[in-house]
Amino acid sequence: MNPRSGGCASWLALAVVCGLGVPPRTQAQGVPPRVENLSVSQIPGTFLVEIRYDLVDPDSDYVRVTPEFSADGGATYNLPARDLTGDFVVVTPGRGKVITWNAWNDWANQFTTRGRVRLIVDDTKNAVFPPPFPAPLTGLVWIPPGTFTMGSPSDEVDRYPNEGPQTQVYLSRGFFMGNAAVTQAEYQEVVGSNPSSFQGNVTRPVETVSWNDAVYYCERLTSRERMAGRLPVGWVYRLPTEAEWEYACRAGTTTRFSHGVDLGYALLGNYAWFVSNSLNTTHPVRTRAPNAWGLYDMHGNVRGWCADWWSDQLPGGSVTDPKGPITGWSRVLRGGSWDLGGRFCRSAYRIGYDSNGRDHRVGFRVVLAPGQP
Repeated sequence: MNPRSGGCASWLALAVVCGLGVPPRTQAQGVPPRVENLSVSQIPGTFLVEIRYDLVDPDSDYVRVTPEFSADGGATYNLPARDLTGDFVVVTPGRGKVITWNAWNDWANQFTTRGRVRLIVDDTKNAVFPPPFPAPLTGLVWIPPGTFTMGSPSDEVDRYPNEGPQTQVYLSRGFFMGNAAVTQAEYQEVVGSNPSSFQGNVTRPVETVSWNDAVYYCERLTSRERMAGRLPVGWVYRLPTEAEWEYACRAGTTTRFSHGVDLGYALLGNYAWFVSNSLNTTHPVRTRAPNAWGLYDMHGNVRGWCADWWSDQLPGGSVTDPKGPITGWSRVLRGGSWDLGGRFCRSAYRIGYDSNGRDHRVGFRVVLAPGQP
């Protein structure tokens, strides 16, 4: 694709901005994506820069779009731009795409007469999705955007009916996820108490926490990290959605477990603390092998709260960024635990539980992502 010129408009009162669509960094096989009708303007009376464009790609369902900003006429594109909203990162081709940049938050009291904006576009089948910034806390793993099949096939051994119908899920935004459940030490540091039934070693996962307790922890952690200046604008700690949880648990696999089919559960003990090896107690996190994405204890030790209300079936079909029902009577739990048999530790296993309930088999892990799911 050849570069295409977009509209020019006033930016930050004195600046002139020209938009450019530029070729993919990595050419995909087939027809590469292209940007058309690119225009850039400042919303009157604000410091918001609005980028409008059309995205064309006849052979891909999704395209990675990365806006880049220059203050020196295009010599370099290294101007910081984190406070972005709209159609970027992973975008479906189509007309009328909009990206809004809050220039004041990222570039306060700065002006240029040589500002330029360009869009980098890549087919997602060949694109790489690096984290937007280094993980602000140790123990966070970057999970890139992508697609996966949620739920279990009807012939999966030991499945339950509520694991279907299988659903094609597209997660359009990457996120950081804790590589282990929140520990008792981490919980006590943020909340000031340790409600766990299994104590004596604070590197064990916190448990006996309700969904509301877990949400409160995330809110407190967000507030602490924001005050310390370690969070970009708009990013928060929260619980994973059920789809995010299963996507991360599977780590690109379609089998019963992230380590394979494991029909007789002979390998499960290498990856999870469950009824056959736990000695009826929780264990310190990260003491079993992780999955391919570096996440520990997804199949055991303690179950984990998810953000969603419970539904007794998956939506089916194809969905983007699902968040579960609008309301309900219970919240979703995912993952196995120290007292459960192997069939309850599979990637697709799911159950609902009272959001006010507290159980010594239930903990949680955090996600760091823009806003609420």
